[in-house]
Amino acid sequence: MPELPDIAAYMAALEPRVMGLPLEGVRLVSPFLLRTTTPAISEAAGRTVRELRRVGKRIAIVLDGDLWLVLRSRDFFPGRGEACLAPTRVRCRGRAARRAPRGPRHWGTNQTVAVLVLHLMIAVCLHWKPAHAALHGLIRENRTLKRALTDPRIVSGVGNAYSDEILHAARLSPLALTRKLTGEEWDRLFAATRDTLELWVGRL
Repeated sequence: MPELPDIAAYMAALEPRVMGLPLEGVRLVSPFLLRTTTPAISEAAGRTVRELRRVGKRIAIVLDGDLWLVLRSRDFFPGRGEACLAPTRVRCRGRAARRAPRGPRHWGTNQTVAVLVLHLMIAVCLHWKPAHAALHGLIRENRTLKRALTDPRIVSGVGNAYSDEILHAARLSPLALTRKLTGEEWDRLFAATRDTLELWVGRL
């Protein structure tokens, strides 16, 4: 499962391949791929790519006329000259290989992919969250730091891949309970989370 640094790497690889170019067409392999009906996905054809944005763990391709194609990052694999949405997974050998896709491998028939076609205001309303939402989620229940950091419903973009490094940098036990942390420990956790993710964004 890609996390924030991985998604940043995907976007860095995508940007020179798609920015300023027209979307020549959209081909749906399966009708179940599309999760929205209005606007029609056919409206995306012929529009120029103006921007790439990260929306949580999704990648949004912003086209002319403020039309957004919102894709789950784990489902987006750019090929040679085309973007392929398919139920595939990369073969992994260690952390570095996990962040550098080398070849697809079938996931299984029960895996799904999805694309949303949205106008600007709908996209903003669907994905905006108050700035304090993550902190509230961390302290709403008394849970271990490890469990809190790896729960995407609370903090999206950390996951198991980076939680151990964050806690090590913050000098905090993964078994420490969220409601027992002091203000100084919260400050360390915040700084370690930011620094660790920025470090891996830079490396990738």
